Amino acid sequence: MARPIQAHIDLSALENNLHVARRATSSRLMSVIKADGYGHGLMRVAEALAKTDGYALLNIQDAVRLRDSGFRQAILLLEGFFGAEELPVIAEYDLSCVIHNAAQIAMLDGYPGRGMLDIWLKVNSGMNRLGFPPQQVAQVMEQLRRHRAVRDITLMTHFANADEARGVAEPLALFNDVAAPYRVARSLANSAALLRYPATHADWVRPGIMLYGASPFADVSAQQLGLKPVMTLSSRIIATQQLRAGDEVGYGALFRAGHAMRIGIVACGYADGYPRQSGRVEPEAPGTHRPTPGGYATNGTPVLVDGQRTRTLGRVSMDMLYVDLSNLPQTDAGSRVVLWGEGMPIEEVARAAGTVSYELMCALTPRVRIVT
Repeated sequence: MARPIQAHIDLSALENNLHVARRATSSRLMSVIKADGYGHGLMRVAEALAKTDGYALLNIQDAVRLRDSGFRQAILLLEGFFGAEELPVIAEYDLSCVIHNAAQIAMLDGYPGRGMLDIWLKVNSGMNRLGFPPQQVAQVMEQLRRHRAVRDITLMTHFANADEARGVAEPLALFNDVAAPYRVARSLANSAALLRYPATHADWVRPGIMLYGASPFADVSAQQLGLKPVMTLSSRIIATQQLRAGDEVGYGALFRAGHAMRIGIVACGYADGYPRQSGRVEPEAPGTHRPTPGGYATNGTPVLVDGQRTRTLGRVSMDMLYVDLSNLPQTDAGSRVVLWGEGMPIEEVARAAGTVSYELMCALTPRVRIVT
């Protein structure tokens, strides 16, 4: 039999989450499927999201794959082109591309085609990652509107704090001021803005993390938003150990048992994409092990074992990790473990590991078997 770790991809959950996005707005949906569909598989994600109005990704090779597979929706290259040699391919495959710096315009100037390219002009509204400063937008718009190769222009920006209390008021006002003179399509909203700020919806919204069943907010769960987890990473316990008080666990002995307890060894490690830092817990003093009302101790990363909540212990190894079986006397080798997904929200695991759900999804490695 194969090693028991697997990632189940629920394609119906993708369809559900797209429907949630559709219900939240009347704008067109540009579904973000970069990073191999956030680790879920580019082509299977694209097929499950076939009712979307467009796809956004990074690599021109992936865009060509979609076109060659028959996808006719708009396809947007989120970082645009990286060299002038890509421009003929962009035109041939009818791709849209972001322009965010002067070097791209210089490359565009050398392209001999006429009226063939749809451009999304990116405005830096405060994130300071990509985009033209607001004071340069008028000049760039004038260049592009007169450019022989440009067919259509969309103005876009990206919010840095749509998922936080700070919100979008300042960058939204700035963008609206910049865009006011132009009668062109606009795109501003990521998942958080789509769900929380209708004023940002404009012509195109760009849902990403919500499509994969994770909440973009720290204070609202995916379930509350009507989202369903698409990826469930699961494995099984392959061995158990009985610890005495004072026994240590794993590399670096980061966990020391404060009392007699039983632990399980799970076939999952950082070489599968599970975060190595998740098991960094402090040694327990005798008598201090107190599970929370949810059923697991506050240090360590939460997991489900046979449907019951518990936690990881010690440092995650390349191929294995440790879980606390103190309150699970019926579990043994062969018991199913859900690392994240159905019943174990990936956002909760990410918070405990000091990261975000995006990273966990994208970090899944090729050796994990995919099941649909």
